[in-house]
Amino acid sequence: MEHVSFVASYFFVFVLESCTSCWKCSRLEIVFVFSYFCTSGRAYKFDILNRNHEPREGDVRLFGSKNVSEGRVEIYHDGKWGTVCDDNWDMADAQVLCRQLNFLGAKSIVTGKDYGQAPGPIWLDDINCKGTETHLFTCEFKGWGETDCTHKEDVGVVCETGSINVDINDSTQSLDHSIGLSDFLGQIFDDGNGCDFLIVVQSPTGNKQEDGTPEISEKTICAHKMILSQIPFFNASVGITNITVNLSLPCQPHFTSFIRYIYTRKIDVTLSSALCLHQMASDFGLKQLMEDIGRLFSKILPEDSTFHNQVSFYKYAVETKDLVLEENCVQYMAWNYQNLTRSPAWSGLSVGLLRALLTRSDLVAPDEYFVLQSVERWISEKGDSIDLETQADLLGRIRFPMIPAEKLYVIESSSPLYSTHKTVYRDNMLKAFQFNVLLFSYLTKQKFGKENNDYQPRIYTAEPWSIVLELSIRTSSSQTHSRPIDKRQRYNNRYIHGYGYETSSYSQTRSKSFSTPVHNSLIFKDTVKRWQANILMNRQECSNHGVRCESFPVAKLTPQNYISQSEILFRNRILLVCQGQYVCQIQDFKSNMASVSANATQVLPYPCAGDQFTYQIVVTPEYV
Repeated sequence: MEHVSFVASYFFVFVLESCTSCWKCSRLEIVFVFSYFCTSGRAYKFDILNRNHEPREGDVRLFGSKNVSEGRVEIYHDGKWGTVCDDNWDMADAQVLCRQLNFLGAKSIVTGKDYGQAPGPIWLDDINCKGTETHLFTCEFKGWGETDCTHKEDVGVVCETGSINVDINDSTQSLDHSIGLSDFLGQIFDDGNGCDFLIVVQSPTGNKQEDGTPEISEKTICAHKMILSQIPFFNASVGITNITVNLSLPCQPHFTSFIRYIYTRKIDVTLSSALCLHQMASDFGLKQLMEDIGRLFSKILPEDSTFHNQVSFYKYAVETKDLVLEENCVQYMAWNYQNLTRSPAWSGLSVGLLRALLTRSDLVAPDEYFVLQSVERWISEKGDSIDLETQADLLGRIRFPMIPAEKLYVIESSSPLYSTHKTVYRDNMLKAFQFNVLLFSYLTKQKFGKENNDYQPRIYTAEPWSIVLELSIRTSSSQTHSRPIDKRQRYNNRYIHGYGYETSSYSQTRSKSFSTPVHNSLIFKDTVKRWQANILMNRQECSNHGVRCESFPVAKLTPQNYISQSEILFRNRILLVCQGQYVCQIQDFKSNMASVSANATQVLPYPCAGDQFTYQIVVTPEYV
């Protein structure tokens, strides 16, 4: 006896009127159905006229292998295919990828294999999947294109295809016509035919009516209960036909687009609508939309030199529990900490935000003594509004062992809080002095754990730990700044701009030699390590330096002498400073090379108009 196979893809249909020999039907209003193919004995995968469908946002593929179940992982975003870095990629990530491609699961991870020329950018790095997600882009990650990888680190995957001995009569392959589903559902919403659930949007105008009651602006949207039932907030259960939603008046115009997104999973976001849509996504439990919009905020963070918006966005992110937006805000303020401390928003920082900044090792500052002074000033300005316990907690987050030895000596006489918190200062200064005069191996592990943040350096830009390179010849007079240069602040013929970052008072080159101590503790003060820094612009320059470059420009930082210190590791970085005003990217050096994020491989975490950068190379030694 022949049997009928149904190969299904999830589909909404508004009216189903036609009938087939495989199915007897009558007119159905707003129902879930399965699109199916009726055939005898087997199920087949159809490729209509052999046409490949246009890739959609979040699509994935395996590329560069003759085997369809193996290849370099690529994902489609912003109209371009890009790759995924192998940093922290594990089997949970691979499982999600393979299941999205309709394989049974993942068999293995491939690293270091040449799958041919990689396209475009590296879209994902440090991705973290639980293994239960249905799409790779729904896993946790910082942001599209935010990476310190090169295409040499593109990850590959081998997916599980199952046994090759399966009887052809039992084989099933998918039939996917879902490419038009989003537009189809959008048309259902736009037409409004058969809608059975009213959403009344109310927004106070701020005015009063004649009877003294608040004036309310109302808007009504008719939607479909079955579709809204996906969102628990609307409680579109049996017997309920309407709901009232309270919104602020500025957000009311964007509510229709938000409801349409529930149908289509597509929406256009502008800077004017971003905050409202993010708030609605948070209130109504659409986590993925909330996080994706949160990533867009990084585009506008650099626009406010007062830092009021950045601080407000951080507060809002904490309230809405948007961890992506929260991280983007804190990261920007940590990278631009010196600017932040000089901004009007500094004195108004919350304890929580300052504490979050002080826990970070990617905080950029001239040195740790600068961090101490800034916290002391913040506490002094707050006065009695901050209790002594909170003050001590914040001071305890200063990494005293990282303070230069010569500045440790002046703390007792210069600190405005020393007399109030003698115990905190004395305990931490003792630890710092011991760190400066003893090898790390002599410090007791119980008291001085290597994992203790006190012994982990931040990104210190003062002499002698950093140098500045530029791609073009400029002088300080050609720069524009929001504040005048204070010429009293000078380090080796370099000036500190009033808003925080060093540029040269004379013409820069793309190549420099400089020297640093092998470590920042006092016992290594006279042990010097020499460095050569270069910005390489093309393949010929890379070839001249004996390296292979995949994109340009690229930074090269090479030690010029060998010093045997097995317990010291250099974690060097390059900072991209936009127009001499703010840090828009930080990259680690890997094997003495750092890809500069002004190319097609990577995307800037924070945009820079005109791509006019100053390159600041920072040497960072630490005990391991």
